[in-house]
Amino acid sequence: MDVLLHIFVGLHIIGIASLLGGFLTQMKAMGAGTARFVPAMLHGALTMLVTGVVLVGLNQAQDYAVDNIKIGVKLALLIVILGLVYVKRDEEKVDKGVFGLVGLLTVANIFIAVLWT
Repeated sequence: MDVLLHIFVGLHIIGIASLLGGFLTQMKAMGAGTARFVPAMLHGALTMLVTGVVLVGLNQAQDYAVDNIKIGVKLALLIVILGLVYVKRDEEKVDKGVFGLVGLLTVANIFIAVLWT
């Protein structure tokens, strides 16, 4: 069961890498006002959602401690990110503020995962 848990942690990290990588590749375009949400960002956010739910289930199935408040905060941030990316995914240009907010929430989600113990 631990191997399965580690596989999903790896997939979760791939999801965050896809979301953050998509954001970082558009940073120069954000400065020019032509940034857009690339498909990798949507797919990364969806991957994070699915693997995160599976990780919580696997941890609870093994009676490992799960910090439900931390998971709830991370889920709330991810839902906001996913909602913004999904709604604006077909637009040629995304407002700098909205695009920057997605990047900020993504980085906040990473730091919550790492620093909240």
